[in-house]
Amino acid sequence: MRGIISWGTCVPHWRLDRTSIAAVAGQGGGRGTRSVASFDQDAVTLATEAARHALADAPTPDTLMFGTVSPPVADHTNASVIHAALGLPAEVAALDLGASVRSVIGGLGLAARTGGTVALAAADLRTGRAGSAEESGGGDAGACVLVGEDSPGAPVVAEVVAHASATAEILDRWRIPGETVSRTWDEKFAEVALRPLVTDALHRALASAGVSSSDVAVAVVDAPSARIGAALARVVGAQRTADDLSATVGITGAAHPLLCLANELERLAAEGDEGGTLVALVHAGDGADVIVFRTTAALGAHRGGATVADQLAVGAPVAYGRFLSWRGMLEVEPPRRPEPQRVSAPAAWRAATWKYAFRGSRDTTTGSVHLPPSRVSADGERTDEMEPAMLASAEGTVATFTVDRVAYSPSPPIIFAVVDFDGGGRFPVELCDLSPDEIAIGSRVALTFRRLHAADGIPNYFWKARLMRQPVAVEAEEA
Repeated sequence: MRGIISWGTCVPHWRLDRTSIAAVAGQGGGRGTRSVASFDQDAVTLATEAARHALADAPTPDTLMFGTVSPPVADHTNASVIHAALGLPAEVAALDLGASVRSVIGGLGLAARTGGTVALAAADLRTGRAGSAEESGGGDAGACVLVGEDSPGAPVVAEVVAHASATAEILDRWRIPGETVSRTWDEKFAEVALRPLVTDALHRALASAGVSSSDVAVAVVDAPSARIGAALARVVGAQRTADDLSATVGITGAAHPLLCLANELERLAAEGDEGGTLVALVHAGDGADVIVFRTTAALGAHRGGATVADQLAVGAPVAYGRFLSWRGMLEVEPPRRPEPQRVSAPAAWRAATWKYAFRGSRDTTTGSVHLPPSRVSADGERTDEMEPAMLASAEGTVATFTVDRVAYSPSPPIIFAVVDFDGGGRFPVELCDLSPDEIAIGSRVALTFRRLHAADGIPNYFWKARLMRQPVAVEAEEA
């Protein structure tokens, strides 16, 4: 039996209230919220966070695949950064999928048919011109699923029982290389063109699984827009249609099929699903793909990272103007300080395990943790008597902090803290996803992989810390 063993998601902390758009742009907006990646997040960091949750208590994959429509760089393999941040062995292949929204569902189908264990990560930052439906209807998120064979230590929670595809050349969405916003054709055209393809793929998938539409308990529909998704859900005819998250997160591009599937699996797990539930994942875009899953008894016992619902419950509002500046669509004056220099490729290569995987060193004699890693003991008496200290998943306590309003930052101020990590180690680290009035000495934090800056087209990645918050309701006011 082959299928999904584990999953993880990353919904950014910030939310844009759609009702705030029209007052600035003069049009657009709507009801609900959309997720917004911070200035220090991109597709790689979102996918890394999702993959950290998916692989926390799971076997090491044989292959890591990454799909996105908004890769931070071209030519260079973006998946290799995720590979480094996860601290995966060199023998694990890291591959980028094509830059189209269909690439991820294709990767999922490929992972279901191939051998070994495959980690499929996806993420996107979606936006559009100010006041457009693309802007308000889009969203930012990351998701990851681990696909492999059933085993005692890593049971399959959702078995793949059928997969069918239908392909056609439909010019309903495209983006010119180098631009940040997509262009779209009329929604009605996309719906008319996609409907027969979804019908065809659905019939063949159900026939292969030996079931009918009425046997499908849940349809998870990923479509170019919420309206098209609702229309196509009626074609599927399942007992129930899963939440497409369009009202709270938005349509998240390449990440959306995995994000919605993960959210539905989490809902079934919370309800104590005992297995045997049929779930149809339907993707519509440049054709159609339908993958039929059957849950197993292991789903109810699955314990992953924070659920989609958990992440939505701890979000905070962001002002529309700040959203535009983070997207590079509104240029605001930064602090008058020198901009950062580009990262040194040789230096990053030499310090890869520290820079990307946050791996320190532990003195084998005293147990002291060194951050950054050191070859020499604190007392200077011993050299090369260290062992790796894996701290990327460690939690810590803020010992002291400062709020810097003059240092260079695309979104000042910078909040810097000295953190004492559980199990040893002290290190100064930048905090993210918070306002100055939220931090206090004694606050509990966890590490998160972020983008420090970009210079000469090179993203510079390292680790920051975020507050460990309890779920609260999101208030509709500016951050």
